[in-house]
Amino acid sequence: MTEAPEMREPGTAEPKGHIIGRACAVALWGLSGKIVSIEASISAGLPGIDIVGLPDTSVSESRKRLRAALAFLGAPVATQHLTINLTPGTVPKIGTGFDLGIAVAVLKALDLISSEDTGSIIHCGEIGLDGRIRPVTGILPALHTGMQAGFDRFVVPIGNASEASLLGRARTLPVASLAELVNAYGGSMAVPPLPAVIDMDRPVPVTPELHDLAEVQGQAEGRFGLEVAAAGGHNLLMRGTPGAGKTLLAQCLPGILPALNDDEAVEVATVRSLRGELDGSEGLDHRPPFEAPHHRSTASALIGGRRPGTVGILSRAHRGVLFIDEAPEFSRDVLEALRQPMESRRVHIHRAWGSMVLPAAFQLIMAANPCPCGVGMAGAGADCRCTPLDKRRYRNRLSGPLLDRVDLQLELFPVSPADIRLGGGQETSAVVAARVLEARRRQTERFADCSWHLNAEAPGTWLRDHFGLSPAALTDLDRALDTGRITMRGYDRVLRVATTLADLDGKPGPDHDAMRMALALRTQES
Repeated sequence: MTEAPEMREPGTAEPKGHIIGRACAVALWGLSGKIVSIEASISAGLPGIDIVGLPDTSVSESRKRLRAALAFLGAPVATQHLTINLTPGTVPKIGTGFDLGIAVAVLKALDLISSEDTGSIIHCGEIGLDGRIRPVTGILPALHTGMQAGFDRFVVPIGNASEASLLGRARTLPVASLAELVNAYGGSMAVPPLPAVIDMDRPVPVTPELHDLAEVQGQAEGRFGLEVAAAGGHNLLMRGTPGAGKTLLAQCLPGILPALNDDEAVEVATVRSLRGELDGSEGLDHRPPFEAPHHRSTASALIGGRRPGTVGILSRAHRGVLFIDEAPEFSRDVLEALRQPMESRRVHIHRAWGSMVLPAAFQLIMAANPCPCGVGMAGAGADCRCTPLDKRRYRNRLSGPLLDRVDLQLELFPVSPADIRLGGGQETSAVVAARVLEARRRQTERFADCSWHLNAEAPGTWLRDHFGLSPAALTDLDRALDTGRITMRGYDRVLRVATTLADLDGKPGPDHDAMRMALALRTQES
């Protein structure tokens, strides 16, 4: 009679001679992710490596990289049959960052690693054919996902060490070679005398052209509107002739915005990490991003998501400024794609490969000419060649629902010779930035117990209740709503701008004059 096979309780050690190697990694889906448990087992069968659990092509190819790397390091697996399981099997696994976790699980199954902790550590990294660990994108969101899941130890490529250090709460072990990691886990493997791979192919960073407000000639209304927009985080549209200073004003906005706090800077760094732009050697960058897409940009480029992990322009502008120059020249699809992110402050992407959500809390600044020829406004000093129908069609390229989400709409007239002769005494960005910072401080105190932090994000009902606004203070807004000059969304947005005007003036709340000015800044009607 043959004896029954020995049974064991779940969770107990495997029978002697049969080891299940374990490690953990992160499957990123946008900026969120899932913890992936990696299991490796040696079994009877033809020599080879099988990877199961919804791997994409780059993950499946890791078996070839692993086989070559182990052979180079003197631990070939040419005669074994290895099965690698990535769980949960319902989550797609994408990218070369799984290489390191797979390698650790295999080395544990081969009994080349003695440590029992490999299953409680997150591993991220790509393996080269010589066993060196290459840097990968998305280290920050991977670490953040792991920390949210309760992990506190991570192994990362040495080329991502500076980036990983930006999350000071994480315990990271940067490694340059797979052999180095084996030795750290209690194994014994000769480390090849090869230089560590530090650099990776990163997108070429585009440095925005920024200016100081002292360079702006005239345009007192434009400067004031820009200050109000910066103080409350409001969206702004500037219409004016070519050369009036619309682009120059927009490029001055980052210089008067307050620096990002640490949490916001980490959010921006996380987006850049996913794109592979983050170096991390200079620490967190607290400057608000500034994105100015070309008018030929597509809706897909704006939103992102052509494939998992692709970040669009809207998300790159997260916690910063999105400048749409020559707005009517953009396609209708691109302009209408702005509407939902302006409200929800995030981008919802639905593609054939799945769905994901990316952050997109940006401040929108748009610039437009008054007509196709550019001089169709009073005082332009030139004859407009456009017909009334041309002007109407040109203005209608910016739809009503889109403009309804813009708090401030300014008309900028050409700079006069007097503006040039009398120039030189304009306030610098530093002076204006001090007033903006004080207004932001008032908002921080007011919204200390709220989920929002800026006037532009505050619900109108909350502002009306908080300030106890009287019917007399709201007379002009009520009349504009009754006559159809503004919508209910516009009503709340005027109230938000009025609150910002009060903050700039140091007043406890908006009064009747602030309401009238905010309404004029939105409708251009006094």
